[in-house]
Amino acid sequence: MTRMTGHTDGLRVKIFADGANVAEMVELAQDPIISGFTTNPTLMRKAGIDDYGRFVKELTTTITDRPISFEVISDDFAEMERQALALRDFGENVYVKIPVTDTTGRTSVPLMRRLAAAGVSVNATALMTLAQVREVASALAAGPPAVISVFAGRIADAGVDPVPVMEAAKQELRAHANLELLWASPREVLNVVQADRIGCDIITLTSDLLAKLALLGRDLEDFSLATVRMFRDDAIAAGYEF
Repeated sequence: MTRMTGHTDGLRVKIFADGANVAEMVELAQDPIISGFTTNPTLMRKAGIDDYGRFVKELTTTITDRPISFEVISDDFAEMERQALALRDFGENVYVKIPVTDTTGRTSVPLMRRLAAAGVSVNATALMTLAQVREVASALAAGPPAVISVFAGRIADAGVDPVPVMEAAKQELRAHANLELLWASPREVLNVVQADRIGCDIITLTSDLLAKLALLGRDLEDFSLATVRMFRDDAIAAGYEF
């Protein structure tokens, strides 16, 4: 994989790689532009992961100098707590992803508060409203470093501009030095620029978006010409006639 250093000069937002391909994640760990890693059960299923414990152990044994977030997989709060404590014990760089609610909509805030008190670094995930940000921030403010992941891309999918939401979320977290705001589910490289402008701490990028970082700052006339050439080359390669 081509390193992305040089296309991100001047960015303050930290880039976390989002995925579940072990070989790719280990390779990305050699790239200084990658500040951390996240994964989730959906990405793991797509990557064909069939042994969660082995997956966690392999990554935490290989990547020890940057944060990695792993998600609990239960829908029962007591079992979530057990899994969170077990995941925490894999390494000091482990953050445990706790969904903001269970699948029936019951809040996970009391669980997050208990985990923070137990010294677990929580990555609160699947947030989409400012009310959720406030509640989660209150639960995690007195604990160790934690991340609040707001799914800006899905907010945009609902037809809502995520930038004002993320700006307001950042303001909510300014009083809490241990909490970082993560722009989750980005859809395009523009989101990296937007996250950086509003002072978002972290943005997660899947492999397809990491590859597109090479386009950041590209001259648009040059990009236009490259696009014209691509269309022409594809027409020739297809042997089209009219």
